[in-house]
Amino acid sequence: MRIALAPDGADPAGPSRLQRLAEDGTPVAAPQVVPDLAAAVRATEAEDPRVRWVWRSGRTYRRLLRAGADVARCHDVELVEGLLIGAEGRFGAPHGLAAAAARLAGRTPDPDPPPEADDEPPALFAAAPAVADPDPLGTLVAVHAGQLRRLGGFGPGLRLLAAAESAGALVAEEMTAHGLPWRADVHDRLLTDALGPRPLPGGRPARLAELAEKITAAFGGRPVNPDSPGDLLRAFARAGHELESTRAWVLRTIAHPAVEPLLAYKELARLHTAHGWSWLRTWVRDGRFRPEYVVGGVVSGRWATRGGGALQIPRAVRAAVRADPGWRLVVADASQLEPRILAALAGDTALARAGNTGDGDLYAALAADLFGGDRAQAKLALLSAMYGQTSGGAGVLLATLRRRFPAAVGFVEDAARAGEEGRLVRSHLGRTCPPSRLGARSAAPGPEEPAAAGHAGAARARGRFTRNFVVQATAAEWALVLLAELRSALRGAGSPAQLVFFQHDEVLLHCPAEVAQDTADAVRAAAALAGRRLFGASPVRFPMQVRVVEGYDEKA
Repeated sequence: MRIALAPDGADPAGPSRLQRLAEDGTPVAAPQVVPDLAAAVRATEAEDPRVRWVWRSGRTYRRLLRAGADVARCHDVELVEGLLIGAEGRFGAPHGLAAAAARLAGRTPDPDPPPEADDEPPALFAAAPAVADPDPLGTLVAVHAGQLRRLGGFGPGLRLLAAAESAGALVAEEMTAHGLPWRADVHDRLLTDALGPRPLPGGRPARLAELAEKITAAFGGRPVNPDSPGDLLRAFARAGHELESTRAWVLRTIAHPAVEPLLAYKELARLHTAHGWSWLRTWVRDGRFRPEYVVGGVVSGRWATRGGGALQIPRAVRAAVRADPGWRLVVADASQLEPRILAALAGDTALARAGNTGDGDLYAALAADLFGGDRAQAKLALLSAMYGQTSGGAGVLLATLRRRFPAAVGFVEDAARAGEEGRLVRSHLGRTCPPSRLGARSAAPGPEEPAAAGHAGAARARGRFTRNFVVQATAAEWALVLLAELRSALRGAGSPAQLVFFQHDEVLLHCPAEVAQDTADAVRAAAALAGRRLFGASPVRFPMQVRVVEGYDEKA
């Protein structure tokens, strides 16, 4: 059963309209007004845990969670619309509910409005809202039914992706609601140990000030601002080093006494700027870090966040992520996910067997077989295949890999060729890579693609992008299905374990110590099931490295 849900306002405890739907989205009953939406959702979930709720976006679930109502399944109309307009070649088109309704009616849609800010009062002089929809429930029901018809034209892959993307939205909102356990006192101590005492607002921490003095001394005492790339480039030029940038790898190519303190300064300055005291004050409340996740926030389907930098928690502050007393963190990450995804996509049984040998270290197995035991070379070879790197020794390593695993290398090379020719490529389930910006036959880079000079250079850049897109986007799909299956298994078992963090191929759960091992087993089972959901009886295994710890920085 499906139930469309259109809140009458922002208060989930207030009246709202619901409508029961058949599996094809057609209404099977008249709209129903419920006086308390959250109470109605809780009652319906208790009666039928297989119900699938149909709503506009994850913001609806955010409000329900705050009112104590959670759900098992949903269809997120705006996320699904984004998948469909990509699959239909309407890249860049608005994908909000109003835009979807306009397309359904044959009208040109207006741009999507900016995301709603649930926690902020309306601005005093905010622009007047667009004309309100007189029948938001009817609009939602019509758009949802149209989406189901459109999904039917793309086969089971895109339907699975739509369900997984919607499940991902549930996980994202629940992770924000639970929050990642974060010890502010530990974080403060880590910052003090690395940077010195907390400076006055706008001031430079003592350790950074010391390094800045060493940098100035290394340039003969002439003041140099280490935060200014232009100042640094001029200083190095005066010292006889014409540099193209102040990136770390460029600095390491020269011999100058300023390099060592400058590299140290850069590392600590990143910590101070990205996760320093200001970040701690802004983002950690009541022992929890609560970022807002953006499901499918980048072209490949990977997630993004709005503020807080949740997808890049540096090792320097991971010790602040600590389980509550009596609880544990279950930290799991997929082993060499993208190469395994490539083996499954290409049907390369030889590469699959390599990943299944010994302790499951794919790079070590390739090193023993092809690269004289050199694991670093084996890793470089596989990354070169997926990212199109041929400079230096990568070309020779790639040639070795091509002879041993022609199906896998051929698969990504076909994707690269399609990109160079301006053709579309799709992930395993059907997420579509945006086309070139200059038309169907052009090869200019699209969003997230590197810029390159000239048509030939742009074609090669486009090819490198599509070569990796087919692997990275499918890896994102595997991770989505993993999250959906893991969440379902935990709910079905009545487990108190909470999903609290996710990035690309890593997931963290927070649970009572007595269920930690069961939770770890559930992660492994979900990973295996995700592989079967995507690739059927493929011989490729997707092992998870799982550790049960009290702190995120701890080893197993």
